[in-house]
Amino acid sequence: MKHNFYAGPAILSKKVLTKASEAAINFNNSGLSILEISHRSKDFVEVMEKAEALVCELLQISDDYKVLFLTGGASSQFYMTAMNLLNENEKAGYVDTGAWSTKAIKEANLFGKAEVTASSKDKNYSYIPKDYSVDPDYKYLHITSNNTIFGTQYASFPDIDVPMIGDMSSDIFSRSFDHRKFDVIYAGAQKNLGPAGVSLVIVKKNILGRVQREIPSMLNYQTHIDKNSSFNTPPVFPIYVSMLSLEWLKDFGGIPAIAQRNEEKANLIYKAIDDSPLFECPVSKEDRSKMNVVFMPTKEGIDDAFLKMAESANCIGIIGHRSVGGYRASIYNAMPTESVKVLADVINEFSQIHG
Repeated sequence: MKHNFYAGPAILSKKVLTKASEAAINFNNSGLSILEISHRSKDFVEVMEKAEALVCELLQISDDYKVLFLTGGASSQFYMTAMNLLNENEKAGYVDTGAWSTKAIKEANLFGKAEVTASSKDKNYSYIPKDYSVDPDYKYLHITSNNTIFGTQYASFPDIDVPMIGDMSSDIFSRSFDHRKFDVIYAGAQKNLGPAGVSLVIVKKNILGRVQREIPSMLNYQTHIDKNSSFNTPPVFPIYVSMLSLEWLKDFGGIPAIAQRNEEKANLIYKAIDDSPLFECPVSKEDRSKMNVVFMPTKEGIDDAFLKMAESANCIGIIGHRSVGGYRASIYNAMPTESVKVLADVINEFSQIHG
Protein backbone atom coordinates (compact mmCIF):
# COMPACT_ATOMS: atom_id res chain seq x y z
CA MET A 1 0.00 0.00 0.00
CA LYS A 2 1.30 3.43 -0.97
CA HIS A 3 1.02 6.22 1.59
CA ASN A 4 0.44 9.32 -0.55
CA PHE A 5 1.51 12.56 1.16
CA TYR A 6 1.51 14.76 -1.95
CA ALA A 7 0.09 18.26 -1.47
CA GLY A 8 -2.15 18.02 -4.50
CA PRO A 9 -3.72 16.63 -6.48
CA ALA A 10 -4.20 14.72 -3.30
CA ILE A 11 -5.45 11.41 -2.02
CA LEU A 12 -9.09 10.41 -2.49
CA SER A 13 -11.02 7.78 -0.57
CA LYS A 14 -10.78 4.30 -2.09
CA LYS A 15 -14.58 4.08 -2.01
CA VAL A 16 -14.79 7.28 -4.03
CA LEU A 17 -12.24 6.07 -6.56
CA THR A 18 -14.07 2.77 -6.98
CA LYS A 19 -17.43 4.43 -7.60
CA ALA A 20 -15.87 6.97 -9.93
CA SER A 21 -14.13 4.27 -11.98
CA GLU A 22 -17.41 2.38 -12.33
CA ALA A 23 -19.23 5.52 -13.45
CA ALA A 24 -16.52 6.21 -16.01
CA ILE A 25 -17.67 3.01 -17.74
CA ASN A 26 -21.37 2.82 -16.90
CA PHE A 27 -23.05 5.68 -15.05
CA ASN A 28 -26.28 4.84 -13.21
CA ASN A 29 -26.71 1.71 -15.37
CA SER A 30 -27.36 3.99 -18.32
CA GLY A 31 -24.90 2.24 -20.60
CA LEU A 32 -23.09 5.58 -20.91
CA SER A 33 -20.01 6.95 -19.22
CA ILE A 34 -20.33 9.92 -16.84
CA LEU A 35 -17.73 11.47 -19.16
CA GLU A 36 -20.08 11.46 -22.14
CA ILE A 37 -23.53 12.31 -20.80
CA SER A 38 -25.10 15.70 -21.42
CA HIS A 39 -24.66 18.25 -18.67
CA ARG A 40 -28.29 19.18 -19.30
CA SER A 41 -29.50 15.63 -18.76
CA LYS A 42 -31.68 14.72 -15.79
CA ASP A 43 -28.95 12.42 -14.46
CA PHE A 44 -26.31 15.12 -14.30
CA VAL A 45 -28.66 17.83 -13.06
CA GLU A 46 -29.33 15.50 -10.12
CA VAL A 47 -25.56 15.18 -9.54
CA MET A 48 -25.15 18.96 -9.48
CA GLU A 49 -28.11 19.45 -7.17
CA LYS A 50 -26.93 16.74 -4.81
CA ALA A 51 -23.39 18.12 -4.68
CA GLU A 52 -24.72 21.58 -3.85
CA ALA A 53 -27.08 20.20 -1.21
CA LEU A 54 -24.29 18.21 0.45
CA VAL A 55 -22.06 21.30 0.65
CA CYS A 56 -24.90 23.18 2.33
CA GLU A 57 -25.64 20.31 4.70
CA LEU A 58 -22.06 19.61 5.74
CA LEU A 59 -21.11 23.27 6.20
CA GLN A 60 -24.60 24.36 7.35
CA ILE A 61 -24.76 27.02 4.65
CA SER A 62 -27.79 29.31 4.93
CA ASP A 63 -30.14 30.27 2.09
CA ASP A 64 -28.66 33.74 1.61
CA TYR A 65 -25.56 32.11 0.12
CA LYS A 66 -25.19 30.30 -3.19
CA VAL A 67 -22.91 27.31 -3.83
CA LEU A 68 -21.15 27.33 -7.21
CA PHE A 69 -18.92 24.87 -9.03
CA LEU A 70 -16.63 26.80 -11.38
CA THR A 71 -13.62 26.18 -13.57
CA GLY A 72 -10.23 27.89 -13.53
CA GLY A 73 -8.94 26.60 -10.21
CA ALA A 74 -8.71 28.63 -7.03
CA SER A 75 -6.11 30.83 -8.74
CA SER A 76 -8.88 32.24 -10.95
CA GLN A 77 -10.64 33.37 -7.78
CA PHE A 78 -7.69 35.64 -6.96
CA TYR A 79 -8.93 38.00 -9.68
CA MET A 80 -12.59 36.98 -9.88
CA THR A 81 -13.28 38.03 -6.30
CA ALA A 82 -11.72 41.45 -6.83
CA MET A 83 -13.37 41.91 -10.21
CA ASN A 84 -16.81 41.26 -8.71
CA LEU A 85 -16.38 43.15 -5.44
CA LEU A 86 -13.82 45.94 -5.78
CA ASN A 87 -14.14 49.19 -7.74
CA GLU A 88 -11.04 50.85 -9.16
CA ASN A 89 -11.13 53.68 -6.62
CA GLU A 90 -11.70 51.37 -3.64
CA LYS A 91 -9.37 49.42 -1.39
CA ALA A 92 -9.39 45.96 0.18
CA GLY A 93 -7.22 44.39 2.85
CA TYR A 94 -5.13 41.26 2.42
CA VAL A 95 -3.40 39.24 5.12
CA ASP A 96 -0.14 38.03 3.61
CA THR A 97 0.66 34.54 4.88
CA GLY A 98 2.61 33.14 1.97
CA ALA A 99 2.73 32.36 -1.72
CA TRP A 100 -0.99 32.10 -2.40
CA SER A 101 -1.99 35.29 -0.62
CA THR A 102 0.86 37.08 -2.41
CA LYS A 103 -0.57 35.98 -5.75
CA ALA A 104 -4.06 37.05 -4.68
CA ILE A 105 -2.73 40.51 -3.81
CA LYS A 106 -1.09 40.86 -7.21
CA GLU A 107 -4.31 40.00 -9.05
CA ALA A 108 -6.52 42.23 -6.89
CA ASN A 109 -4.33 45.24 -7.67
CA LEU A 110 -5.52 44.99 -11.28
CA PHE A 111 -9.00 46.07 -10.18
CA GLY A 112 -8.52 48.28 -7.12
CA LYS A 113 -6.05 48.88 -4.34
CA ALA A 114 -5.02 45.76 -2.41
CA GLU A 115 -3.38 46.76 0.86
CA VAL A 116 -1.33 44.38 2.97
CA THR A 117 -3.13 44.64 6.29
CA ALA A 118 -0.79 42.23 8.09
CA SER A 119 2.02 39.90 7.09
CA SER A 120 4.16 37.11 8.49
CA LYS A 121 6.84 37.56 5.84
CA ASP A 122 9.23 38.91 8.48
CA LYS A 123 9.63 35.40 9.89
CA ASN A 124 9.41 33.48 6.62
CA TYR A 125 5.67 32.98 7.01
CA SER A 126 6.08 30.79 10.07
CA TYR A 127 3.06 32.18 11.91
CA ILE A 128 -0.42 33.64 11.39
CA PRO A 129 -0.59 37.42 12.04
CA LYS A 130 -2.89 38.49 14.86
CA ASP A 131 -3.98 41.66 16.66
CA TYR A 132 -4.01 43.87 13.59
CA SER A 133 -6.52 46.60 12.85
CA VAL A 134 -8.84 46.48 9.85
CA ASP A 135 -9.61 49.71 8.01
CA PRO A 136 -13.41 50.22 8.09
CA ASP A 137 -13.18 51.61 4.55
CA TYR A 138 -12.06 48.25 3.16
CA LYS A 139 -14.56 46.68 0.80
CA TYR A 140 -13.40 43.34 2.20
CA LEU A 141 -10.56 41.54 3.98
CA HIS A 142 -9.03 38.52 2.27
CA ILE A 143 -7.38 35.68 4.21
CA THR A 144 -5.91 32.31 3.29
CA SER A 145 -7.10 29.83 5.90
CA ASN A 146 -4.35 27.25 5.40
CA ASN A 147 -0.96 27.65 3.77
CA THR A 148 0.23 24.51 2.03
CA ILE A 149 3.80 25.63 1.43
CA PHE A 150 4.66 27.04 4.84
CA GLY A 151 2.45 24.79 6.97
CA THR A 152 0.43 27.43 8.83
CA GLN A 153 -3.30 27.51 9.48
CA TYR A 154 -5.79 29.80 11.18
CA ALA A 155 -6.89 28.15 14.43
CA SER A 156 -9.86 30.55 14.50
CA PHE A 157 -11.11 33.30 12.23
CA PRO A 158 -11.17 37.00 13.10
CA ASP A 159 -14.32 38.90 13.97
CA ILE A 160 -14.29 42.02 11.80
CA ASP A 161 -16.72 44.71 10.67
CA VAL A 162 -16.09 44.44 6.93
CA PRO A 163 -16.91 41.55 4.58
CA MET A 164 -14.36 38.75 4.57
CA ILE A 165 -13.16 36.49 1.76
CA GLY A 166 -11.62 33.14 2.60
CA ASP A 167 -9.35 31.10 0.35
CA MET A 168 -9.96 27.67 1.91
CA SER A 169 -8.45 25.63 -0.89
CA SER A 170 -6.49 23.28 1.34
CA ASP A 171 -8.64 22.90 4.45
CA ILE A 172 -12.27 23.20 3.36
CA PHE A 173 -14.42 20.46 4.97
CA SER A 174 -11.64 19.60 7.45
CA ARG A 175 -13.23 21.30 10.47
CA SER A 176 -16.28 23.25 11.61
CA PHE A 177 -16.43 27.03 11.23
CA ASP A 178 -19.03 29.76 11.10
CA HIS A 179 -19.62 30.47 7.42
CA ARG A 180 -21.41 33.71 8.30
CA LYS A 181 -18.07 35.31 9.05
CA PHE A 182 -17.41 35.19 5.30
CA ASP A 183 -19.08 36.75 2.31
CA VAL A 184 -17.12 34.65 -0.18
CA ILE A 185 -15.40 31.31 0.38
CA TYR A 186 -13.51 29.58 -2.41
CA ALA A 187 -11.52 26.38 -2.70
CA GLY A 188 -9.83 24.35 -5.40
CA ALA A 189 -11.17 20.81 -5.31
CA GLN A 190 -7.90 18.92 -5.47
CA LYS A 191 -7.10 18.82 -1.75
CA ASN A 192 -10.15 17.84 0.31
CA LEU A 193 -12.96 17.64 -2.20
CA GLY A 194 -12.22 15.98 -5.53
CA PRO A 195 -9.94 15.94 -8.56
CA ALA A 196 -8.40 19.01 -10.16
CA GLY A 197 -10.61 20.81 -12.65
CA VAL A 198 -13.34 22.39 -10.53
CA SER A 199 -13.45 24.99 -7.79
CA LEU A 200 -16.04 25.42 -5.08
CA VAL A 201 -17.29 28.95 -4.47
CA ILE A 202 -19.75 29.94 -1.77
CA VAL A 203 -20.95 33.51 -2.19
CA LYS A 204 -23.33 35.65 -0.18
CA LYS A 205 -25.79 36.85 -2.76
CA ASN A 206 -26.37 40.37 -1.48
CA ILE A 207 -22.71 41.33 -1.77
CA LEU A 208 -22.93 41.30 -5.57
CA GLY A 209 -23.99 43.99 -8.03
CA ARG A 210 -22.07 46.83 -6.40
CA VAL A 211 -19.19 47.36 -8.81
CA GLN A 212 -19.36 49.87 -11.63
CA ARG A 213 -17.34 47.97 -14.21
CA GLU A 214 -18.71 45.67 -16.86
CA ILE A 215 -17.84 42.09 -15.96
CA PRO A 216 -17.43 39.44 -18.67
CA SER A 217 -20.21 36.87 -18.41
CA MET A 218 -17.92 33.97 -17.54
CA LEU A 219 -16.27 35.97 -14.75
CA ASN A 220 -19.47 37.30 -13.20
CA TYR A 221 -20.67 35.40 -10.14
CA GLN A 222 -24.24 36.44 -10.90
CA THR A 223 -24.08 34.64 -14.25
CA HIS A 224 -23.30 31.36 -12.55
CA ILE A 225 -25.84 31.92 -9.80
CA ASP A 226 -28.56 32.52 -12.40
CA LYS A 227 -27.55 29.41 -14.37
CA ASN A 228 -26.86 27.08 -11.42
CA SER A 229 -23.20 26.62 -12.37
CA SER A 230 -24.17 25.54 -15.91
CA PHE A 231 -23.86 28.73 -17.95
CA ASN A 232 -21.52 26.72 -20.14
CA THR A 233 -20.54 23.06 -19.96
CA PRO A 234 -19.33 22.47 -16.42
CA PRO A 235 -16.50 20.03 -15.56
CA VAL A 236 -18.85 17.06 -15.30
CA PHE A 237 -16.49 14.39 -14.00
CA PRO A 238 -14.73 16.49 -11.32
CA ILE A 239 -18.12 17.62 -10.02
CA TYR A 240 -19.35 14.04 -9.92
CA VAL A 241 -16.26 12.85 -8.03
CA SER A 242 -16.64 15.81 -5.66
CA MET A 243 -20.22 14.73 -5.01
CA LEU A 244 -18.96 11.22 -4.20
CA SER A 245 -16.40 12.69 -1.78
CA LEU A 246 -19.10 14.69 -0.05
CA GLU A 247 -21.22 11.53 0.27
CA TRP A 248 -18.21 9.75 1.74
CA LEU A 249 -17.67 12.55 4.22
CA LYS A 250 -21.31 12.51 5.28
CA ASP A 251 -21.18 8.73 5.77
CA PHE A 252 -17.97 9.13 7.78
CA GLY A 253 -19.87 11.23 10.29
CA GLY A 254 -19.62 14.67 8.75
CA ILE A 255 -17.38 17.56 9.75
CA PRO A 256 -17.20 16.79 13.51
CA ALA A 257 -15.98 13.23 12.87
CA ILE A 258 -13.41 14.18 10.25
CA ALA A 259 -12.16 17.08 12.38
CA GLN A 260 -11.49 14.70 15.25
CA ARG A 261 -9.56 12.32 13.00
CA ASN A 262 -7.60 15.21 11.48
CA GLU A 263 -6.62 16.33 14.99
CA GLU A 264 -5.43 12.83 15.86
CA LYS A 265 -3.38 12.52 12.68
CA ALA A 266 -1.72 15.89 13.18
CA ASN A 267 -0.88 15.09 16.79
CA LEU A 268 0.75 11.83 15.75
CA ILE A 269 3.17 13.32 13.28
CA TYR A 270 3.94 16.53 15.19
CA LYS A 271 4.83 14.46 18.26
CA ALA A 272 7.26 12.38 16.22
CA ILE A 273 8.89 15.55 14.88
CA ASP A 274 9.04 17.29 18.26
CA ASP A 275 10.53 14.20 19.91
CA SER A 276 13.24 13.86 17.27
CA PRO A 277 16.71 15.44 17.54
CA LEU A 278 16.98 15.32 13.74
CA PHE A 279 13.90 17.27 12.68
CA GLU A 280 12.08 20.41 13.69
CA CYS A 281 8.89 22.18 12.68
CA PRO A 282 9.57 25.88 11.92
CA VAL A 283 5.94 26.89 12.51
CA SER A 284 4.64 28.56 15.66
CA LYS A 285 2.89 25.80 17.63
CA GLU A 286 -0.41 27.63 17.88
CA ASP A 287 -0.48 28.10 14.09
CA ARG A 288 0.56 24.63 12.92
CA SER A 289 -1.45 23.27 10.04
CA LYS A 290 -3.45 20.08 10.47
CA MET A 291 -3.39 19.60 6.71
CA ASN A 292 0.23 20.25 5.69
CA VAL A 293 2.93 19.30 8.17
CA VAL A 294 6.19 21.04 7.31
CA PHE A 295 9.44 19.95 8.95
CA MET A 296 13.15 20.55 8.43
CA PRO A 297 16.31 18.54 9.12
CA THR A 298 18.49 19.79 11.98
CA LYS A 299 21.50 17.81 10.80
CA GLU A 300 23.25 18.05 7.45
CA GLY A 301 23.61 15.10 5.13
CA ILE A 302 20.63 13.04 6.28
CA ASP A 303 18.24 13.75 3.41
CA ASP A 304 19.10 10.79 1.20
CA ALA A 305 19.00 8.27 4.03
CA PHE A 306 15.71 9.60 5.39
CA LEU A 307 14.01 9.66 2.01
CA LYS A 308 15.25 6.14 1.30
CA MET A 309 13.78 4.86 4.56
CA ALA A 310 10.50 6.64 3.87
CA GLU A 311 10.38 5.19 0.37
CA SER A 312 11.02 1.69 1.69
CA ALA A 313 7.98 2.17 3.92
CA ASN A 314 5.95 3.21 0.84
CA CYS A 315 5.69 6.84 1.97
CA ILE A 316 5.71 9.09 -1.10
CA GLY A 317 5.39 12.82 -1.71
CA ILE A 318 7.13 14.09 1.44
CA ILE A 319 9.69 16.38 -0.19
CA GLY A 320 8.99 20.00 0.76
CA HIS A 321 7.96 22.67 -1.71
CA ARG A 322 10.85 23.74 -3.92
CA SER A 323 10.73 27.30 -2.54
CA VAL A 324 11.37 26.24 1.08
CA GLY A 325 12.97 22.77 0.98
CA GLY A 326 12.81 20.30 3.83
CA TYR A 327 9.86 17.95 4.07
CA ARG A 328 6.08 18.20 3.93
CA ALA A 329 3.44 15.62 4.77
CA SER A 330 -0.01 16.54 3.50
CA ILE A 331 -2.63 14.73 5.57
CA TYR A 332 -5.95 15.78 4.07
CA ASN A 333 -9.34 14.30 4.97
CA ALA A 334 -8.99 11.08 2.98
CA MET A 335 -5.57 10.23 4.44
CA PRO A 336 -6.03 7.25 6.81
CA THR A 337 -4.63 7.43 10.32
CA GLU A 338 -2.71 4.24 9.56
CA SER A 339 -0.68 5.99 6.86
CA VAL A 340 0.24 8.81 9.22
CA LYS A 341 1.34 6.22 11.79
CA VAL A 342 3.65 4.69 9.20
CA LEU A 343 5.39 8.03 8.55
CA ALA A 344 5.57 8.81 12.27
CA ASP A 345 7.20 5.40 12.81
CA VAL A 346 9.72 6.16 10.05
CA ILE A 347 10.64 9.45 11.74
CA ASN A 348 10.96 7.71 15.12
CA GLU A 349 13.03 4.83 13.79
CA PHE A 350 15.28 7.07 11.71
CA SER A 351 15.88 9.30 14.73
CA GLN A 352 16.87 6.32 16.89
CA ILE A 353 19.34 5.09 14.29
CA HIS A 354 20.89 8.41 13.27
CA GLY A 355 20.17 10.69 16.22
